[in-house]
Amino acid sequence: MLSNIFYRDELRGLANRRAKADDFKTVRQPLVAEELAKGWAVAQVNASTSRLSKPKSHDKLLEDRVWILMYRMGFNDLSGAGGAFQLLNANDPKGPDNQIDVVAIDSEVAFAVECKSSETPKKFADFSTVLAKHAALKEKFTRAVATQIPASHKRVTRFAIWSSKIIISDNDRTRANTAGVTLLDEKDLEYYELLILQVGTAARYQFLADVLQGRGIPGLEIKIPAIRARMGGSTSYSFSISPEYLLKIAFVSHRARGKASDIDAYQRLLKKSRLRSIRQYISDGGIFPTNIVVNIAESRWLSFDRGKQEGDDKNATFGWLTIRPAYRVAWIIDGQHRLFSYADHPSAKKSLISVIAFVGLEPSEQARLFVDINAEQRKVKQGLLQELYAELHWDADDPEIRVQAILSKVVQALDSDLKSPLLGRVLKADDPRSETRCISLTSIFHALERTGLFIARTRKGEVLEYGPLWDGENQATLKRTVTVLIGFLDYVKSAAPELWEKGSGEGGGLTMNDGITVCLNVLRSAFHHLQTVKRLSLSELDAPELVEALEPFGRAVGQFFATRTPEQMTQFRSLRGIQGQTTGTRRAEEFVQNLDATFNPPGLKEFLSREKAQTTTQAFELLQGIERVLQSTILSELKSEFGEEEADWWFAGVPKGVRKKVDDRINEEGGKKGGRAENFDLIDYRDIAEANWQLFEAPLARGKGNKQARTKWLAEVNDLRKPVMHASKGQSLPITEEQVAFLDEIHRWLQSQLHEEFADTLIQGHEELREGRG
Repeated sequence: MLSNIFYRDELRGLANRRAKADDFKTVRQPLVAEELAKGWAVAQVNASTSRLSKPKSHDKLLEDRVWILMYRMGFNDLSGAGGAFQLLNANDPKGPDNQIDVVAIDSEVAFAVECKSSETPKKFADFSTVLAKHAALKEKFTRAVATQIPASHKRVTRFAIWSSKIIISDNDRTRANTAGVTLLDEKDLEYYELLILQVGTAARYQFLADVLQGRGIPGLEIKIPAIRARMGGSTSYSFSISPEYLLKIAFVSHRARGKASDIDAYQRLLKKSRLRSIRQYISDGGIFPTNIVVNIAESRWLSFDRGKQEGDDKNATFGWLTIRPAYRVAWIIDGQHRLFSYADHPSAKKSLISVIAFVGLEPSEQARLFVDINAEQRKVKQGLLQELYAELHWDADDPEIRVQAILSKVVQALDSDLKSPLLGRVLKADDPRSETRCISLTSIFHALERTGLFIARTRKGEVLEYGPLWDGENQATLKRTVTVLIGFLDYVKSAAPELWEKGSGEGGGLTMNDGITVCLNVLRSAFHHLQTVKRLSLSELDAPELVEALEPFGRAVGQFFATRTPEQMTQFRSLRGIQGQTTGTRRAEEFVQNLDATFNPPGLKEFLSREKAQTTTQAFELLQGIERVLQSTILSELKSEFGEEEADWWFAGVPKGVRKKVDDRINEEGGKKGGRAENFDLIDYRDIAEANWQLFEAPLARGKGNKQARTKWLAEVNDLRKPVMHASKGQSLPITEEQVAFLDEIHRWLQSQLHEEFADTLIQGHEELREGRG
């Protein structure tokens, strides 16, 4: 006997209450003060009563959200307030029963859901008990549903555990799978809540596909005319079918679900505005001349009977295709908006849509096909393609490419794993930037992809030695890497908790691109130290042992950042990109070395020696040389083009903003530093060059692109000029060897560009150009 089950139409009032994030109650005025002391707040004051509100507890909120989801998906029968109750002995109506948090039933499936929630992430302590409860109830629940709510076909019964901030071990997941219990979490709940806002009750198709993958759908087998062909080495079928039918067997692998372990999620979430416009198009009698592209996971869901055909059948064969329907057998590669626009539409049953169905495509092939179809359209950004690296290359033959595919999933797992200190902090293609979500997937990816962590040595494409994070195959390596990174970054966070939480906010800088890159760079150095100094064989350590060995290094990096003054953090954040990452890494390594004198990673000794050698002096001399060449060239060309007199070249060749700035400086300093020609800033030469591009493209353009891109080197030189010229005031970190090398390269390049013979030719060319214009 199953009690406290109601038909959906009887539950509208309960649905209104459960849809709210707060509980409400009305009390008489004399009792208000007592209730306020219990945590209630006044929402509305009436003549003799007050309406009070209080946020729901986390466990009640989870139950209500799951129940509302089932209600909005359109299940016919649902549990009432407080859940459903299953009698342990059907023959004893007054005997003991078991409470089930949420029950949802329709003609095809009956769900029993246990909800488990925590305010902060914690392990699932009583998993065995909950699993045992499901096992004891399953047969009784199935029998009660069949008896009390009969259906034309045998229903599928499914038990589920829906958790929020509950960490479930791999062993428990395996046990749940063996017991036929579905595990769902807050990411799943957020995804379905968002999906139902987009497609309404059609979200139920996605939900059923998720939890009943591969289960047959009774009564829906069909036989339709089709053409079989070979396309790109794969078998495909072309046919027409009703949208209603395809919706029931289809599945869209959305990236918005946040499951980093999935390597087949390549579609972006549906857009409500686009669905609305397509639905209107359908209502107006519109048709779609293009195919919806799907992949049928396995050939066992199809059979093909060849029909009578005249002419050549080498390329295509006509016949009858039998589809034995099951949940989640037709993966939508392209056309999700067209298909889901038919959801709950009157035309869904009587219309026909054209379909090309491939059979047995690997996820990587599906993703490649998706990219090929969409890459030229605005809806696929470059950032998305980078996130899709795993889907595109998970099964690549080249081990180094396969490592990059693993890394793509590693970074996404760091953003979604409940145990991760970077939970909700990685900025992906579809995410809005915030003070905490400000670490790009690209920055972590690049920090980890450098050689050594996964593949230590190769020769002619053959791996000779694997790195400390490799674990034999893709999934194992993904798991090992995520475990090690979470452990190491946890040590960093524990030593600098306040700074960690600030993100890119005021006073922050650790949990940003450069800060996390510094942490990962030191991690690489720690691996080197453990291998070369401690003589540990890291590949023989399991993930927890490796995390334990990294503890002193992680805590030291956290201490390094925690001991930075606000001025030092501001200085660190001002050194962007490679400059900030390299300098920050060396400073952090120096901090670790002060704690452990045996720690001496490659490059640190040279960095410290460079400081003593005062490489700033070299940079100063190079900058002076660059400025002299630029000043001479700019003035020479302006005078040659517009006239020797200052009034001629000054007004005709120098932009107004630069003229004002120079004149203001001369007035403020009383002309002590010379005239106009002597008071240009280095960056002013870029403005002058871009304003007179026909004169300066040949001598000053560097690289490719438009004039802004080809004069970017001037801005980079100017950025280096600031720390060099103010070094005596202690306003910068020492100039690096890489920066000195860059300035030397620019100086040599300018000299080659402006060689005397080249300059003479250039001036002659300008004179000929002027004569031609005259």
